[in-house]
Amino acid sequence: MKVKIIDTKGASAGEKELPSQFNEAFRSDLIKKAVIVIQNNRRQPYGADPRAGKKHSAYVSKRRSAYRTTYGIGQSRTPRKVMSVRGTRFNWVGAFVPQTVGGYRAHAPKAEKVWSQKMNKKERRKAIRSALAATMTIEIVKQRNVNVPTNYPFILANDFEKINKTKEIRKVLETLGFQDELKRSVVKTIRAGIGKLRGRRNKKKKSLLFVVSNKCELLKAVSNLPGMDIVHVNDLNTELLAPGTHAGRMTLFTESAIDAIAKDKLFTIEPVKKEAKVKKIKKVKKVKAPKKKKKTTKKVEVKK
Repeated sequence: MKVKIIDTKGASAGEKELPSQFNEAFRSDLIKKAVIVIQNNRRQPYGADPRAGKKHSAYVSKRRSAYRTTYGIGQSRTPRKVMSVRGTRFNWVGAFVPQTVGGYRAHAPKAEKVWSQKMNKKERRKAIRSALAATMTIEIVKQRNVNVPTNYPFILANDFEKINKTKEIRKVLETLGFQDELKRSVVKTIRAGIGKLRGRRNKKKKSLLFVVSNKCELLKAVSNLPGMDIVHVNDLNTELLAPGTHAGRMTLFTESAIDAIAKDKLFTIEPVKKEAKVKKIKKVKKVKAPKKKKKTTKKVEVKK
């Protein structure tokens, strides 16, 4: 599949053949599985205090002859804490169990629960390839209710990586036909439910994803645009390509990022392994300690 290369002025600068990773069949089941694994591995364990609701002395005997008992006085067997006593009659309040005030919660979340999940390496790479192919399929991209320009899909020229201002990249995106998408990504909505009280009041739209080949000035410029993400090609994952398990995110690759995917065979069964850089250890010269001078004693001759 050949795709156009577009420069910063919106003009075409040639065509480029996409690598074989973009020819993968669309597998929504694998993409969903891979995204859920990433989200679960990022999740922080939480749970109730093991002693929560169990700090009362709420023992009640079930024996007929016991002193503190509910037997024979028409009361249920609910554990109770004593507020005051008069003879053998108690003023007490139910405690400790879930159906009482201040009691522990039934089946409370456990902090020791393991949320992390695993996924086969080949399966995970196949999910990424499938998500990559979906970004270049217009029918799947339009299903995300985004404003797709008429000339999509296309590749960005390497000059884009030199842009260092947010207002510059915004102007360039408008010339490429993303003006409606920029307006859509600014909109924030208030979240429904109790989540608005837990630090996630607003919901934001997910917009464009930029993929670059190296550390460049564009990383800072795009990070200020709402709803847009930028990532190094080696750090791509399924969640970035398919937010919310829905594939077909509009993704703009730079020309060098496409070259890196083809050259290093990224996300394939046998990617090219790069040699790890070994730091050379500098030899430290041993400093010899200065020799201590021997104390010399002068012989004094005594005259007879």
